[in-house]
Amino acid sequence: MRYWAAAKAAAGLPEEPYEAATLGEALAAVRLRHADNPKLLQVLAHCSYLVDAQQVGTRDHTTVPLTEGGTIEALPPFAGG
Repeated sequence: MRYWAAAKAAAGLPEEPYEAATLGEALAAVRLRHADNPKLLQVLAHCSYLVDAQQVGTRDHTTVPLTEGGTIEALPPFAGG
């Protein structure tokens, strides 16, 4: 999981590994690992996500498959865009 902008600031790190089959599973693991960080959880609730550089959009996160060694990027809303 790569964090950008406000997500990176709230997480306190630029990225961290997760093992999951779907985006939904990965996000559940993030929420569990960072249960004591409500600011990060709040930011992630408003993020857009890229999986292997492809926009997830409005797809159900539990249906978005992950590839081994793939990348998830958490993109918070950016000012002006």
